[in-house]
Amino acid sequence: MSGRPDLFEFEGISLTHFFTDNWENVKNFKARPDDILIATYPKAGTTWLSEIVDQLYFGGIEGCKIPIYERVPFLEICGAGFQPGTVAADNLPTSPRLIKTHLPVQLVPKSFWEQNCRVLYVARNPKDTIVSFYHFDRMNQIQPEAGPWEDYIDKFNSGKLVFGSWYDHVQGWWDQRESYPRMLYLFYEDMKEDLMGEISRVCSFLGLSLSEKELQRVTGLTTFEVMKENSMADYSSIGVLDQSISPFMRKGTVGDWKNHFTVSQNEAFDEEYKQRMGKSTLTFRMEI
Repeated sequence: MSGRPDLFEFEGISLTHFFTDNWENVKNFKARPDDILIATYPKAGTTWLSEIVDQLYFGGIEGCKIPIYERVPFLEICGAGFQPGTVAADNLPTSPRLIKTHLPVQLVPKSFWEQNCRVLYVARNPKDTIVSFYHFDRMNQIQPEAGPWEDYIDKFNSGKLVFGSWYDHVQGWWDQRESYPRMLYLFYEDMKEDLMGEISRVCSFLGLSLSEKELQRVTGLTTFEVMKENSMADYSSIGVLDQSISPFMRKGTVGDWKNHFTVSQNEAFDEEYKQRMGKSTLTFRMEI
């Protein structure tokens, strides 16, 4: 594949053509009432939550033999060897359909709200998000170059990464809860701390009642360690991801940012974070 794509502003956020080429079909996507939308800012646990929800509904005895990106299509993707996400979602044989998006709340197709779909959002603390996104951009051939680490923090703070500002993204979806009750807002750190407890919350929200044994089965199959060894969950079959540079499922920990931020970078980031999030009721744990 030749060259990395350029970042440009589209509908007020930073995107590449891989997420805008099919925009009319994304915008006019027809959701169904039983669709479940899994939304996140990139690198916040999207694949993890997708695997959990897929296991809850369709896990079966043997687990899945189909890659996660086919079971849970990426709504806005188009090109790079992927079937357009809208087409993949329309062709899903399962019901409910599980669909993932990284779009900020204001760009989500209106039909999801009109059809009163259930929506799951997961947010991750910004420091670990930056680190994970940085390593992802190093190895993902359909994203702009990551560049030097110290510049990457500035790109993050100014919203110059694919899918725009983390601050606006997590806050926009947080605010949406107030007017849209069929939404569950989860935190990556809570999932790391008590995976079974958070899966129970997801079950309750989705109206599913699982036995203790079933709950243990899904929890066991969706730990980071197990998923990292699962070729149907680790994106190893995607050619545009150069996993020799960095694995798609890298560490999956809370607090790895301490291995990347210098003291001065951390102090500067804390100041920026305080200015941006100081008045928000949304709080993040940078370590557990």
